[in-house]
Amino acid sequence: MSDPENPTPLQHEDLAAVERLTQAFVGLRAEMGKIIVGQQDVLEELLIAIFARGHCLLIGVPGLAKTLMIHTLADALNLSFNRIQFTPDLMPSDITGTEVIQEDKATGVRQFKFLRGPIFSNLILADEINRTPPKTQAALLEAMQERQATVGGERHRLPDPFFVLATQNPIEQEGTYPLPEAQLDRFMLNILVDYPTEDEELEVVRVTTSAKPPSVEKVLSGDDILELQQVVRKVPVAEHVGRYAVRLARMTRPGQAEAPQFVRDFVSWGAGPRASQYLVLAAKARAVLQGRPYVAVEDIRSVAGPVLRHRIVTNFNAEAEGLRPDDLITRLIQSLPADPSEAIEGGRVPKLFKSADAG
Repeated sequence: MSDPENPTPLQHEDLAAVERLTQAFVGLRAEMGKIIVGQQDVLEELLIAIFARGHCLLIGVPGLAKTLMIHTLADALNLSFNRIQFTPDLMPSDITGTEVIQEDKATGVRQFKFLRGPIFSNLILADEINRTPPKTQAALLEAMQERQATVGGERHRLPDPFFVLATQNPIEQEGTYPLPEAQLDRFMLNILVDYPTEDEELEVVRVTTSAKPPSVEKVLSGDDILELQQVVRKVPVAEHVGRYAVRLARMTRPGQAEAPQFVRDFVSWGAGPRASQYLVLAAKARAVLQGRPYVAVEDIRSVAGPVLRHRIVTNFNAEAEGLRPDDLITRLIQSLPADPSEAIEGGRVPKLFKSADAG
């Protein structure tokens, strides 16, 4: 019987794949750096989602190169790319495609032919996703979850790998259709894109006003990504690390016994079980990108913000106090010990950190 605290390590070929992914991460950062200045944390979180087979929601004001970043990433990964500008008049068929009647000139026979929409691509940029009505948002949701598009009662498989990277403007909310919590939950990570530093902004000006923009070299292919996604899922997780992720997610729910008082005071709804899954998956991807064939509690803590911030619904009390979900996540991390030995109370280890064999 395997030890929960020392799960089965990766095989030799998987370790080689981990090293390859780590090197690819270095190469991707170098190639992206030719076009995108700074934003290293954003790039790492994007790659975490891609290698964990997830989708991302990027939140940032206009002009922070979100579109350029995603397009450059598609080029470096050698993936097909389509950008969909979401508008109030966009219809589901504008995304998925439609059926048209086509006549065979030789026989005169008419038949339906499916014309694929922009969703049939490896990497989709859903620009300003909250500007389109719920019906169109739902069509994108099916593609994200089922990796297929249904048109005229017929299902059409989407290419593999398939990622949706959606953007939202946090400032202008007039005339928008906010994504329901159930749809937000489908996004693995919620990534905040902030302003660059002064030196970074100066470099942006220098690069973008030069005569010839640099070109980006291909670092990985679609097949490489599919192979490395499987390696990420094989990364072992010790039980105390997995339980840390589960406890962190459960502590966001005001109705749970584990929830601290500040969560009961400021949170209406907490993160569901999908958050626990994504905490572990994202931590696995981060560990591999960092060159480690195992997951540490620090990996869980590092991905907690992008995994949890769109899954915590704060109440009026939090708004009155000026508290954001990120503030509460920081307090949760500070209140939950990283080391099981730190949580010893009354001479015994709490049930959270007991191994399966300990009963």
